Amino acid sequence: MDETNDLIQERLKKLGRLRDAGLEPYGNPFTAVDKASDILSKFGALSKEELEPKKEKCTLAGRMISFRDFGKTAFAHIQDTTGRTQVYFSKDIIISNPDIFKNLDIGDIVGVSGQLFRTRTNELTVNADSLTLLCKSLRPLPEKWHGLKDIETRCRQRYVDLIVNPHVKELFLKRSKLIKALRNYFDERGFIEVETPMMHQIPGGATARPFKTHHNALGLDLYLRIAPELYLKKLLVGGYDKVYEINKNFRNEGISSKHNPEFTMLEFYIAYEDYNFLMNFTEELIPNLCKDINGGLRVPFGESADPADNVVIDFTPPWTRISMVDAMSKEGVDPSVFKDVEKARQFALDNKIDVDKKTTHGKILDEIFKKKVESRLIQPTFITDYPVELSPLAKRRKDNPDFVERFELFIGGREIANAFSELNDPSDQKGRFLEQVEARKQGDEEAGFMDEDFVRALEYGMPPAAGEGIGIDRLFMLLTNTSSIRDVILFPQLKPEQ
Repeated sequence: MDETNDLIQERLKKLGRLRDAGLEPYGNPFTAVDKASDILSKFGALSKEELEPKKEKCTLAGRMISFRDFGKTAFAHIQDTTGRTQVYFSKDIIISNPDIFKNLDIGDIVGVSGQLFRTRTNELTVNADSLTLLCKSLRPLPEKWHGLKDIETRCRQRYVDLIVNPHVKELFLKRSKLIKALRNYFDERGFIEVETPMMHQIPGGATARPFKTHHNALGLDLYLRIAPELYLKKLLVGGYDKVYEINKNFRNEGISSKHNPEFTMLEFYIAYEDYNFLMNFTEELIPNLCKDINGGLRVPFGESADPADNVVIDFTPPWTRISMVDAMSKEGVDPSVFKDVEKARQFALDNKIDVDKKTTHGKILDEIFKKKVESRLIQPTFITDYPVELSPLAKRRKDNPDFVERFELFIGGREIANAFSELNDPSDQKGRFLEQVEARKQGDEEAGFMDEDFVRALEYGMPPAAGEGIGIDRLFMLLTNTSSIRDVILFPQLKPEQ
C-alpha cells in the first residue's frame, strides 16, 4: 500500500508540473479518426515496401499501456476499444513537447497523429508527429505480469479489469452481441419490445422474496420487480399478440456463483400458442444464438486443466423432453412421493434434504428435484409438467389437473428457462392467488400476493397464450463456459469494501 501511495504522490507532482507549464492535464475533445482494429485490417498485410510509398496518416486516441523511453526516442502502445497500436516518438517530437514527455506515465490517455511505417522488427507503427495529453492517470495500473487476478478485486474494480485483461473486454463485447442477436431474432418474428414498470405495488410473476422501498410523495411502499410477467400479460389482454422485454429483475436472495440479486431477464409472450410451441421455439432460438456467438453448436463445459475431462454441450436439436415425475423416477425417487406429502417429507429426510413440518408438498418435491435430478441435466433437457402448487400462473393439464402445462429448460445442471401455457381463467387464477396469500400467512416469504387488478384484466379476457423467461446471465455463462455469474455481469453486487 505504501508503494502505491508513493507512486500516486509522484504522479500528483507531475500533475502539478503540467499545470505549472500551462498544460491542461484533463484535456479537451479529440477527434480520433482511426481505431486500432481498422488500422490493422487495412494495412496489417502490407509489407514495409508496400506501405512506405502510401504515406498513410492516422489519428487515434487511447490509454498508454506501455512506454519505453530511450532518451532521444521512445516507443509506446496505445490501447483503444478495439485493440493496441504501437507509436514511435522521434527526437523532434520529444524536443517540441518536453513538458509532456517528462511527465508521462503508463495509464495516461493521449491522442496521437502520424504516418504509418514498419519498424526493424516489422511491427506496424505510427510515427507520431503530434501528441496531445487528454487525461493524466494518478493511479498506477497493476504490474504487467501479475496483473489483476483476485476475483473480488476484479469485480469491484471492473474498470481496471477491462484495461488490463483484454479477454474480459472481449467477453462483455460478446455479451452485447448476444443481446443484439436476441433483439434481432424477436423483431424479425413480429414481436414488439416493450418496457414495463420496475417498481410494483404488488410483487408478482415469480416465487421470490422482493426488495422493498418507499415512495415519499405517495406515502406508498413499493417493491422492486421480481418479474415483469403480469404486466406483459396485461398487454395480451390489450390486444398485442407478441411482446418481449429484456430488462432487470430483483430478488432478495443469496449471492453465489449462480445468483446475483439484480439480474437480466428476457420474458416474452405469444397469444394463441401453448408450451409445446415454446419448446419448439426455444429449440430454434438458443442454437441460433449459439451460432451467432460461437460459430457452432458445440460448447465446452467445465474448467478442468485436462480438456479430456471436460464435457461438450451439444445444442443440436432435438432436445430431450421428460416430465418431472419421470425424471425423478429415473433417479430413484418413488412416484408415490407425488401423491402423499408425508411420503415426500420422509423421502426428503432420508436423503438429507432440508425440509420441515411447514414445508408444503410442492416445495418438498421441488427440493427433491434439485437434489436428485438438477445437477445431472448437462445436455439440453426440457423438464415438463410440474405440480400445480409450484406454478400458480400456469394452465392446468386437461388430463391431470394436479399438474400444469409447464417446462423448465436445464443445461449444464442449471435452469436456463421457465415457460408455460398461461392461465387465463380468472376464477382459477383468483383461487391460486388466495392459496399464495395463505402460504404467506403460514410464513412463506416467497409466496405471492393477491393481485386484484390482474384478475380484473383476465375478466376482460386474455387469449390462450404461452410465455417464457430466459435468464440472460446464465445463458451467457453457458455459451461462454464461464463458471461464475459475477464474471458475466459488469458490476455484480458485492459486500462493502473493508
